[in-house]
Amino acid sequence: MTTTLHIKNMVCPRCIMVVENELKALGAEVQAVKLGYAEVTLPEAITLHIVDNKLKEFGFELLYDADSILAEEAKTAVLAYLKHLEQEGKNAKKLSDFVSSEIGKNYNYLSKVFSKQTAHTLEKYYILLRVEKVKELLDYDQLNVSEIALQLGYSSVHYLSNQFKRITGLSISDYKKRLRINRGFLDDL
Repeated sequence: MTTTLHIKNMVCPRCIMVVENELKALGAEVQAVKLGYAEVTLPEAITLHIVDNKLKEFGFELLYDADSILAEEAKTAVLAYLKHLEQEGKNAKKLSDFVSSEIGKNYNYLSKVFSKQTAHTLEKYYILLRVEKVKELLDYDQLNVSEIALQLGYSSVHYLSNQFKRITGLSISDYKKRLRINRGFLDDL
């Protein structure tokens, strides 16, 4: 019987690859793996507890309750929004509209559930992800700050700089000088 596993902390294509490989190593028949979930058929000898323990070795974990699953879906939608923002720029939908349409639930409801399940509001989580993306783009050193601001939909370089300093405690130039040691992990947000 096919089971949908809801999985916490999947934030990138490498996460999908690791989860898929580990599920296959356990003997699961994998139908699909996407950010936040996997559809599998497990051998009778493999329990959800065994799967959970294996995934925890790599920083993932199974989610069981509806609110935790919804909060993880919201995280995935916010990650997708960042990509949408990069592609659409100033023509991008608002965060609330995008997340609501991705999940098919009212944004206010999602926001309440998300805040209850995590240490952040959806907006704060989005800001933290956006600043991590700014750090990533600064690390690549292929775009200047104006280009980064434009790519990530900031209204101005000044607004990007202020938000960056408020979140990191460093100005962008100080960040560059400190050899970019303050990069975080997306699954820690």
